[in-house]
Amino acid sequence: MPYRICKTFEIESAHMLYLHPEKCKYPHGHSRKIEVVLRADELDAAGMVCDFKAIKLSVGEFIDSFDHAICINSKDPLLPALQMMPGIRLIKYEETDPTTEVLARHIFEHIKKAIAEHKLYPREDGRLVYRIGANVKLDRVRVTETSSSWAEYFE
Repeated sequence: MPYRICKTFEIESAHMLYLHPEKCKYPHGHSRKIEVVLRADELDAAGMVCDFKAIKLSVGEFIDSFDHAICINSKDPLLPALQMMPGIRLIKYEETDPTTEVLARHIFEHIKKAIAEHKLYPREDGRLVYRIGANVKLDRVRVTETSSSWAEYFE
């Protein structure tokens, strides 16, 4: 596929790695970038793989659910105490640590389903419709952990 585009989202998120032997088992946060790379063999009628706004409209809300949230293993003994905190945003991973690699796969799988739906997203004035075309495929998702570390998932 000769064309690829990337939409980057930025979030602040935390995780706890219950299986980690050192301090990463405790809550700690990251300023993350999430890169969503789409590909297509041909451009659409507007000369694009798809409009960047179509990507934001189709997956932005899901990615925003990670912002200021703590990702945690469902077996972590600190989970019950965290669940008691008012207003806390928790994302539980069933019996697995939410490593950056696991987050990349989870986000990839969700986005793959979302773009396969080919939903239409009208503008507020109702004149223009944003969509990710049927010819567009999800190439990869890259999630940064620090300025020098990232994990990527693709099929």
